[in-house]
Amino acid sequence: MSATSSATPIYNFDIVKKFAVMAVIWGLIGMSAGVLIAAQLVWPELNFDTPWFTYSRLRPLHTNAVIFAFGGCALFATSYYVVQRTCQTRIFSDKIANFTFWGWQAVIVCAIISLPLGMTSSKEYAELEWPIDILIAIVWIAYAIVFFGTIVKRTTSHIYVANWFYGGFILTVAVLHIGNSMAIPVSFTKSYSIYAGAVDAMMQWWYGHNAVGFFLTAGFLGMMYYFVPKQAERPVYSYRLSVVHFWSLISLYIWAGPHHLHYTALPDWTQSLGMVMSIVLFVPSWGGMINGIMTLSGAWHKLRTDPILRFMIVSLSFYGMSTFEGPMMAIKSVNALSHYTDWTVGHVHSGALGWVAMISIGSLYHLIPRVFGRERMYSIKLINVHFWLATAGVVLYIVAMWITGVMEGMMWRAINADGTLTYSFIEIVAQKKPFNIIRWVGGLCVVTGMILMLYNVIRTIRSDKTADESISSPAAQATA
Repeated sequence: MSATSSATPIYNFDIVKKFAVMAVIWGLIGMSAGVLIAAQLVWPELNFDTPWFTYSRLRPLHTNAVIFAFGGCALFATSYYVVQRTCQTRIFSDKIANFTFWGWQAVIVCAIISLPLGMTSSKEYAELEWPIDILIAIVWIAYAIVFFGTIVKRTTSHIYVANWFYGGFILTVAVLHIGNSMAIPVSFTKSYSIYAGAVDAMMQWWYGHNAVGFFLTAGFLGMMYYFVPKQAERPVYSYRLSVVHFWSLISLYIWAGPHHLHYTALPDWTQSLGMVMSIVLFVPSWGGMINGIMTLSGAWHKLRTDPILRFMIVSLSFYGMSTFEGPMMAIKSVNALSHYTDWTVGHVHSGALGWVAMISIGSLYHLIPRVFGRERMYSIKLINVHFWLATAGVVLYIVAMWITGVMEGMMWRAINADGTLTYSFIEIVAQKKPFNIIRWVGGLCVVTGMILMLYNVIRTIRSDKTADESISSPAAQATA
């Protein structure tokens, strides 16, 4: 497919289709792994007495699959779609874009093989060993070439704000990954970080928190700024606020990492800086959340009948909640209670399941029928059921983790008159069991919703109900 003229560009939606479908598949696989390890916390025998299925090996597989396989494929799909549509030009290079798809799938497959075998660098969200890290860097640089190359060859003078967020996320993740993954290999499957001690911890959480800040926030805000207005059929509430949101977010987020290292060997001034920057970060985060939700001004009635829009707006509500909770938990006195407890786990999942997954699911439901030239998704009713399953699942999960987290922290703090601990480790674990069951049930709801989504997507692709004017035609692509 090649452009027939600048007025009617022929976009490359094949690459978008591949990433979109794989996002749904990897989402189901990654979340299913999460449900399995949640069940292992209640029934440890589910590790089947084999090292490959132990919690310690499946947990990093779950996080990598959900963040980088599901979230990564969703970001690739939506960014390639948005940058072509808003720049009114075909993607910079079909071949390089195709390489990013197959290269990213190779990274995921390598993770699925290596992590259960115990091959790990032991760094949170950066567990993959050095040969895979090199492949990630190569694929990511190729991604940057495609994305920014498309912006350079755009036929519009304006660069839409969603592309600012996608571009910021792509550049920053490259710097974070390469900087944190610097290592000395001792074999093909083992390496050691070039950093040591507190410096290594600082580098890791500079990477770790900003993997959340840029991979799981800035990239998905790019998604929000395009797909919420499109689905609501309303302009962005405040374009000026969106630009302020972008520059304030990327200026502040990069400094927040030390709040993961309170009461450690990290210098106290560094911990305090991370705390202060985390608290200030609340302001731009809520500015973006309000901007997204207020885009529905004059169109609130659409929420009654449009479950796709509900996914998007509820995701913004979770974004607002988790970006209030995060700065609060960064305060040292609160962190003394919350850190290393399930409260932190609940906070992460309110962002990951409530914000990231729900905005991704809503955006994919919007995008998939359009790139496949279908009138709409196969079943709106199934999307509605998926919405309620996802919402119920997230609420069950995070409320259970809030309760058990605070309980856990308080039990750790309890001291007898003679200075000994009131509760043993195993007593605390036993008290958590009922809440771990609720957590598992919440995860089951989320996974059931993903099964419905995969079925809905397959039926949509196989449907013969094409749109009145297929998006594959030049005229429709120019205006859709």
